[in-house]
Amino acid sequence: MSYQDSLMVKQLFFSALREKTIENYKLATEMFERIVQTDPSNDASLYELANLKRQQNDYTGAQPLLEQAVSINKDNEWYWASLADTYEKTNTIDKLENVFNQLIRLNPDKSEYYFDKANAYTILKRYDDALKVYDELEKKDGTSDDILANRQKIFLKQGKVDQAATDLEKQIAANPNEIRYYLALGEIYNSNGFTDKALKILLQAEKLDPRNGMVHFALADIYRGKKNNEASFNELTLGFAIPDVSIDQKVNIISGYFPKFPEANAKASALELSRILTVAHPSDARAYAIYGDMLLQNAKYKEARPVLKKSMQLNDQVYNVQEQLVRLELGDNDLDAAIKDGENALSLFPNQAWMNYLVGVAWAQKKDNGKAVGYLKNATSLELQDKELLSLSFSLLGDCYHELKNIKASDESYEKALTYNPDNAFTLNNYAYYLSLRNEQLEKAAQMSARSNELQPNTASFEDTYAWILFMQKKYPQAKTWMEKALAHDKDNSSVKYEHYGDILFFVGDIDGAVTNWKKAKSFGGKTPALDRKINEKKYSE
Repeated sequence: MSYQDSLMVKQLFFSALREKTIENYKLATEMFERIVQTDPSNDASLYELANLKRQQNDYTGAQPLLEQAVSINKDNEWYWASLADTYEKTNTIDKLENVFNQLIRLNPDKSEYYFDKANAYTILKRYDDALKVYDELEKKDGTSDDILANRQKIFLKQGKVDQAATDLEKQIAANPNEIRYYLALGEIYNSNGFTDKALKILLQAEKLDPRNGMVHFALADIYRGKKNNEASFNELTLGFAIPDVSIDQKVNIISGYFPKFPEANAKASALELSRILTVAHPSDARAYAIYGDMLLQNAKYKEARPVLKKSMQLNDQVYNVQEQLVRLELGDNDLDAAIKDGENALSLFPNQAWMNYLVGVAWAQKKDNGKAVGYLKNATSLELQDKELLSLSFSLLGDCYHELKNIKASDESYEKALTYNPDNAFTLNNYAYYLSLRNEQLEKAAQMSARSNELQPNTASFEDTYAWILFMQKKYPQAKTWMEKALAHDKDNSSVKYEHYGDILFFVGDIDGAVTNWKKAKSFGGKTPALDRKINEKKYSE
């Protein structure tokens, strides 16, 4: 090049570097391309241009640029390293041998290049060549676990189990207290069908270090393979009790039981292991979370609640734990606790629709329907896809609006609930009952009530609703039949049901039976003036 061209190239190169630094990659690429056009032997620009292409995952485009760069400058380690990575990305494995030879020539003390070269040979199934590289590296750096492990993989790929085992036996002889070599040898024996040899070597390791959890887990695998489930589970319990073993590994073991649920033994085993987890890791919220979950899986709801509470106290950033806790509190009818913990959860996770619904349920059960409506409306606005949640939320909104005397909003909510789940038996029953109380749309109410009884037969409250609607339609014989079903299934001696039955009997002409049931209603807590008039006057009264 002329002096002017050389000066222009230098200025353009530094300008291109500046554009690259400020992430103006398009202009930088154009500048480096101009340099290469002007000076095809400019290896630095070829390298920079290739790296810009690599940044955009265009390894195919980068490859010839790097090949040209190393042909111009054979002694630049960065060029060869980038070319090695590019060959790996383009799966051009057969060209890696020369690249790593060059890298080792330039930096013979960098062990990584030897490992990469051996790995390339392994991918190409040139196993003996790979072993020679490891021998060379071992002479240079001495024996290491990485060299040993990689050599084991090659021996096993070659089917040379004895040779793989011999290597490890040498390590055990030289380092008799290093348990990791016993574990590696046990794994080789076990995975290749020599379970008795695996058991023998692992029992030796257990004697040397009975507090090594990995040995117990390895023994558990051996015993499980031998169908000795009791011995296998015993080893697991020993391993779980050791705090030094990672809790993540223990959680993975417990998760392995999940596909076997609902088998009772699997549930019981997972439950016991998760209990031990809380003893070994008393400050880890995950231990209590999984123990609480296992208690739930085993239907031990009372025991699960304080465990989940402990998990939440240790870490309040796990939403699922908080939802499980609030559900249990609602199940225990501990409404104050459900509201306190639910509202605390919403302060951390305000956009959780289910939690808004659960808090709404708690307020509704405390008869504070105004507060319940607020949370339920939040639930419906936050969730647009979960039909179950939308159905439940709108159904409860219907109940709350009814209590608040907002009949229009109540009916609209029930209608919306049924669009999401037309077979929600409770929605059908409640909507039908409230229509009957207002003596409105009785035919529609009857259809909904009949359907609720099809969906959930032998439910006293549903049968009572249907009987009452039939009564309002003046279908007294049918009403009598359904009310008798309701009383047969009623476990609470409901005063309302006995009063309804008395009303029906009056209209079928059984005056004595009507009075008897009105008196029963009064004895079971009925206190309305209308009930007293019915008893005193021996006739039906609104």
